[in-house]
Amino acid sequence: MGPQSTTGRVNQKLRTRTAIVRAAAELSRTGQEVTMPEVARAALVSEATAYRYFPDLVSLLREAVVGQLPTPDEALAPVAGSTDPVERVAAATEFLLRHVLARQGVVRAMIAATVVRPGEAAARPGLRFGLIDHALAPAAQDDPARDPGALAQLRRDLAVVVSAEALFSLTDLHGLDPEDAIASIVHTATTLTRSTLAAPGADGTPAAR
Repeated sequence: MGPQSTTGRVNQKLRTRTAIVRAAAELSRTGQEVTMPEVARAALVSEATAYRYFPDLVSLLREAVVGQLPTPDEALAPVAGSTDPVERVAAATEFLLRHVLARQGVVRAMIAATVVRPGEAAARPGLRFGLIDHALAPAAQDDPARDPGALAQLRRDLAVVVSAEALFSLTDLHGLDPEDAIASIVHTATTLTRSTLAAPGADGTPAAR
């Protein structure tokens, strides 16, 4: 096999791989269920071919959504001038949940895969953690007397609430309309934030007002 034949095969493999990733990325934006057969059809390849390039759906989706995730700065741009952690947490919560709704097919696929294989949980993007940290950044800086342990606990509490799992529990199990579910989770997240940051500081005075 000559150099040109080898180069041609390499280029063809790259084109095929790119087509599969692009198809998965485009499907992810629809919010509909994303499966390997659907991706293969959209990429105009066989399902067996798709599996030759990606061993499972999660590895494909992980690559497909790269570049689709906003930075915390971009997500919280509407409240960039605010130092109110409650307002910032509300904005972060609503942003995350609407992002999940718009791409819920991909999100559900990733959740399903990591429930079955917990060791692969790190494969999920974890957008919520950066958003929560960014939302609480002013609270971490404005009061040296605040108990860092309380702030760390708040981050953990919010990670449970500000999540796709919480959203799907309300829509799937409780039958709430997505808008009502988002409003409920925003309410819970802001209540947690307000109650934690209003706790007395080390000197007995309120840590936040």
